[in-house]
Amino acid sequence: MQLTLGPVLFNWSPETWRDFYFRIADEAPVDTVAVGDIVCSKRSPFLADHLPDVVERLASAGKQVMLGSLILVSLPRERRQMADMAKAEDSFVEINDLSCLGAVANRPHAIGPFVNVYNEATAAFLASRGATRICLPPELPLTSVKTIAAALPDVVIEVFGFGKAPLAISARCYHARVHKLSKDNCKFVCEQDPDGLLIKTMDGQQFLSVNGVQTLSHGCVDLIDDVADLAKAGVHSLRLSPQNCDMVAVAKLYRQVLDGRLDVAQAENDLATLYPGSPFVNGFLHGLPGAVHTPLKSAPARPH
Repeated sequence: MQLTLGPVLFNWSPETWRDFYFRIADEAPVDTVAVGDIVCSKRSPFLADHLPDVVERLASAGKQVMLGSLILVSLPRERRQMADMAKAEDSFVEINDLSCLGAVANRPHAIGPFVNVYNEATAAFLASRGATRICLPPELPLTSVKTIAAALPDVVIEVFGFGKAPLAISARCYHARVHKLSKDNCKFVCEQDPDGLLIKTMDGQQFLSVNGVQTLSHGCVDLIDDVADLAKAGVHSLRLSPQNCDMVAVAKLYRQVLDGRLDVAQAENDLATLYPGSPFVNGFLHGLPGAVHTPLKSAPARPH
């Protein structure tokens, strides 16, 4: 099973973003990397100067590079931006909004976890239009993952394996609203929360995270104990979504578990040390509420 690093979803400074990917290129045992700001088109210009160098560095390190489309394309300039990206020579695009499908014109491309691929018929339709890899939405249970993978043996099926789960996207900017600003004059306040802004219920319960126009889970998806079941289900790759932690170390932990060189219990303990900011969850994969984390399969049974 391979590892994919998803795009940075948060508003990191351009230099931090560039240096993050340079280190991924040099040190992380991942096979495929998605790049680009896919959440907010207003943030993309800040990364434009660094994007060619990042792509070159990743490609030189032997990584397959995917250019991510916006999750929600709603403005004429955003449509032009997506069309230009798809037309770029030798580009391999990951589609996150179906309005971008026309731009790839049946060229090989990927489908990101933001497209609602909930069954094998949808996956087959997308494959017939040129999708060679599909990252399934994080809310799918293992039974659905297995069914889709079995129906499309020639398509790389990927599952969201680490990071705050993307749940929704909106035309409204939550960050701007919290700071009593308009979306058009947001002052890029989302940069104040490089790992998302924690949202609590009225009674103080930790609930969700927001990232500009995006809603994420509060808990961090952690499927490191489920990799064997995912492999049996026909999954070809696990996606690691960048969080504000040492993602090189996270990738190495997952790689060691996939290769059978590290015990899952030890890996879970190491993950908790690397990323202590959010509880770990894997409920969706087990057909449970997403905020649940099931006991380790290797954990001793509790006495009755």
